[in-house]
Amino acid sequence: MRADRPDQRIEMDSGALAHFMPMHLLLDSEGRALSYGPTLARVLQDAARSGALFEELYEVRSPGGAVTIDEVLARGGHRFRLMPRNGLRAGLRGLGLRLPGSGAVLVNLSFGIDLTTAVRELALTDADFAATDLAMELLYMAEANAAVTRELRGLNLRLEGARIAAEEEALTDPLTGLRNRRAADLVLDRLCSARAGFGLLHMDLDYFKAVNDELGHAAGDFVLETVGRILRDQLRAEDCAARVGGDEFVIIVANRTDPRTLQAIAERIIARISQPMEFEGRICRVSASIGIVRSTDLALPEPPQLLAAADRALYAAKHAGRGRAVLLAPTGE
Repeated sequence: MRADRPDQRIEMDSGALAHFMPMHLLLDSEGRALSYGPTLARVLQDAARSGALFEELYEVRSPGGAVTIDEVLARGGHRFRLMPRNGLRAGLRGLGLRLPGSGAVLVNLSFGIDLTTAVRELALTDADFAATDLAMELLYMAEANAAVTRELRGLNLRLEGARIAAEEEALTDPLTGLRNRRAADLVLDRLCSARAGFGLLHMDLDYFKAVNDELGHAAGDFVLETVGRILRDQLRAEDCAARVGGDEFVIIVANRTDPRTLQAIAERIIARISQPMEFEGRICRVSASIGIVRSTDLALPEPPQLLAAADRALYAAKHAGRGRAVLLAPTGE
């Protein structure tokens, strides 16, 4: 009905009320339900029956201490917060008004910050909200924000993966797949700073130049790749094998300083490398000489001193006839 005067009362039937306020609840003067908006009926499900008491439908979260609709309006004015008693995990915000004349109470509800939960659990769509309600727009914004966040998270993961891959590549010898000199230096610095006990092996391939000269560089690369596989097979994950020159390798054996253990490791490596390697129908023959030094053999072990000591031990192994390992005697440096 049209209002000709500003103070004239406007009456609205239940169909119009449901259209404009799909989350409304109309209560009689005793707090019993007279009608529900269609969306609110979906929220309350089986509990949305005519004559149900307000306090049977909702637990009042605010104002504190209120139970009935009369107490809610008396203590909280027109605004309040409710939780459906049917187990839905979405809370509701309410605005209530006692209608003049009949004493009935009109309550209009919304989901507030629990909108996403309600839409997900009840499969609500834009048709469940009033045309003027910004609920779905807010939901679309939240979904868009979540999509952007997921994309950014994925991008960050890809960038982190690329960073890790770049760092790994920067520390890896591309031909053998072993660590490179930079990686070996980093491991030595870390172990020396921690004053950890370890063995350092400096290995050089014997007769490698002859393989390159007689069979070509492809054969030489094959030998180096094979040596890389042998070292990975013979060492533990916590050890470090690095190619530091053309046919030079540094092996760091973590937490092992027993002379017999280090000698046995070196001899196993030498035995494997000394086996004939077939490349394109031709046999490549090399051996390995290894110099061994223990970090505990130096009073104050530092990478330059340890590398120099291992180099002296390697020279001694070559001078003694090649294809063998020599452990440098303690010097007390």
